[in-house]
Formats: sequence, structure tokens, C-alpha cells
Amino acid sequence: MQLNLTANNKHVKMLNLDQPVVMGILNVTPDSFSDGGQYHGLDAAFQQAQKMVADGATIIDIGGESTRPGASAVSLEEELARVIPIIEHISAQLDVIISIDTSKAEVMRQAIAAGAHIINDVRALQAEGALQAAAELAVPVCIMHMQGQPSNMQDAPAYQDVTAEVVSFLEQRILDCVDAGIKREHIILDPGFGFGKTLEQNYQLLADTALFHQFGLPVLIGVSRKSMIGNLLQCDESQRLAGSLACATAAAGDGAQILRVHDVRETADVLAVVAQLAKHGSNK
Repeated sequence: MQLNLTANNKHVKMLNLDQPVVMGILNVTPDSFSDGGQYHGLDAAFQQAQKMVADGATIIDIGGESTRPGASAVSLEEELARVIPIIEHISAQLDVIISIDTSKAEVMRQAIAAGAHIINDVRALQAEGALQAAAELAVPVCIMHMQGQPSNMQDAPAYQDVTAEVVSFLEQRILDCVDAGIKREHIILDPGFGFGKTLEQNYQLLADTALFHQFGLPVLIGVSRKSMIGNLLQCDESQRLAGSLACATAAAGDGAQILRVHDVRETADVLAVVAQLAKHGSNK
């Protein structure tokens, strides 16, 4: 499975997803749940991007607005000021695929113009103008399921059947994207761990990872350091590496193509072991 990527309508890249790849998280925000404030400045953000590339990241996912539970919205001007300089710098200095983590149409447009290759939208292109912008930009998009909004999504998540409802939502958004002019083969799916789900619902979705392959599209799994790990293990963000790697192992074993993580080197090691096991298993 491959994705064709174009940055600024000039530089064509290919993303090979025959084996799972690591998407490194780069939050240029003061308030993200795990690393808020650490990479808010351009120099610190670029150094972290360099480290993630050296550690094995295929994609760097840059976000300028926290979507942690209870997070407040950020203005368009502030989000642009946070993300555009670092996208320009990384695209000029590093050979890596860049993803822009945003729901705003104008941020999408300016980020792609600055050198980003992928749009990663927790609101699944449902914000005003986002669907049209993504179609016009003609780049791959990651659409995610979320019940509610970041400000209230964890107040009281409720489902009859969480996996069936997330699958149904993503199926409809695939149709909506295609109807808007987005190429079907440009769509990536994200079940949305921690976005309007209880601990049990999150683990049900993770156990059902294989079901999301029914659409024949890449599946992105983002569970790194999230509360589904912290609440289960009763630990804070700094102590969630082992749990994050366990989730990554499970997701990769069930065929997830993209793992969105904070701990790049450790996750790359996990994927190398999973790939080796898969190779020997296929010989039986």
C-alpha cells in the first residue's frame, strides 16, 4: 500500500505502508497533555524534529492547537503563527513527510503551501470549509472519529456498540470525502482513541483494530501516553512508555499502518520486532 504525496505542488514523495511506519508527534503548543510547552519555540521544535527523524520517524505530525480533553480553542492567527514557521523550516532542512494536525481550512491551505504533505484532522473535515479545502489541496487526509468536542468529549461518552458506531461514522465520512472530490486512495482512518471514549471503549476499539481494515484504507492508531494507559496503570504521562509500547505492539500486530507516538525510537524498535515475527510467521 502506497500514498502519493505532493508538497506545495512541487515535491512528490511516496509513503510506503507495506510495513507500519512511525508518525512522531510535534506539538508546538503551550498546553498539550503530554509535551505542552516543551517545543513551543522554533529552535526547540526543530531539534525535536531532527531527533525524531534520526530515531526512525517517517512522518512528523505538527499541531498548533491542543485537543486534549477540556482544551480551549485557539484563534486562526495564533495557530498559523505556531505551525507555519516550523513547517517551512522542517521542509527545507529535513527529508521527512510532514503532517499538519488541524481542523481549520485556512491552516490546511497555508500548511500545505509551506511544505506539509498530509492533513490530519480530529474533526474529520467537518469544520466550516475544511472538506472543500482538503479536496482542492488534493493531498492525503486522515479523518478521525470524535464524539463531542475537546471541551466536552470526556464528560459522558455513550455508545450502544462503540466499534460499530465508529465504523459507521468513518464509512459515512469516506463517502462524504469522495463526494467532495477527495480521492478515496488519499483517505487514512483513525478510530479516535481518547476522543469521547471511556477506558473500556478505548480498549474495545484497540482489540477491534483489524475491523477497520474492511475499507482497504490505511489505519492510523494514536494511543501514545493517553489516559487509557494512565488510568489503567494508575500513572502519569512520564510513566506511560511501557503501556504505550504494549498498545503499539497490539495495533501493529493487527495491521495498523501508521502509529502516532511521542516515543519514536522505542516504537520503531517495536515495529522492527513485529515485522521480524510476521516474516517468520508467514513461512509456516
